[in-house]
Amino acid sequence: MRFLHFILSHSIFIALCAIALCYQTNLILHTAKSLSLYGFIFFSTICSYNFYWLLSKFYFKKTVINFVFIKEQLSFVILFLTALIGTFYFVIKIPFLIPYVLLGVFFTLLYSLPLWPFKFFKKLQQLGFFKTVLLAFTWAYITTILPAVSLLTTSFIPVYSLLAARFCFMLLLCIIFDKRDVTVDKSHGLHSLATDTPAKTLNSIIYLVFISYFITGLLLRYHFNDKPQMFAFLLTGGFVWWVYTLSLKKQGYLFYYFLVDGLMLVSTTGSVIASFF
Repeated sequence: MRFLHFILSHSIFIALCAIALCYQTNLILHTAKSLSLYGFIFFSTICSYNFYWLLSKFYFKKTVINFVFIKEQLSFVILFLTALIGTFYFVIKIPFLIPYVLLGVFFTLLYSLPLWPFKFFKKLQQLGFFKTVLLAFTWAYITTILPAVSLLTTSFIPVYSLLAARFCFMLLLCIIFDKRDVTVDKSHGLHSLATDTPAKTLNSIIYLVFISYFITGLLLRYHFNDKPQMFAFLLTGGFVWWVYTLSLKKQGYLFYYFLVDGLMLVSTTGSVIASFF
């Protein structure tokens, strides 16, 4: 159990989920798979998440970065630095993707700006809706555009249909986490879509996002006339909705960091199985 907690709390599991979504993009859009890209996605996800966790711990404790702080957060620091080296190693192997990678880095840094120790950036904490949408879009961009760069000028419709579907999918997951963190976020003065939106309005947004996810996902499979993938998508959509209904009741750590994040693996697994038919 301690090992599982380490894997989940240090973002190793979610990095595997990111690779899975990239692989799903390759399957659905019929693009070439790249081990170097998967390596970059894995290490950059670990790097960015552990960087954010360190920044948030520094911000909430209102402390200084010294030996004591580093010692307390040593596992996060080591993993962050190791992942940073891995990120640079693999990005060098995919030079043609660097312009797109830099845009992804910009989105990632933009998300963390409210936690930086500068007065101007703290004003960004009021933009709760923007924070949630930005995180979902960053995930969609990284896991859709990077594996599909070769199709950006030749297959506009399927790429951006998948981008839209992936964005809606990730937005649903982000909202589930936002709803869980409402009390904590309010106590720290942080804002999200869930803290800034009345419950009734938030439910309407969730329904709208889910319907959009469903429509864009089905249109994408219809474009390729891929019935097995369409069937897999319908099953995945039903499972996603079931997990959302479970999130309406109080749930524990494993539910969010294993089951909710694991929906990315569930989605990919459905696509992998469908690809054999």
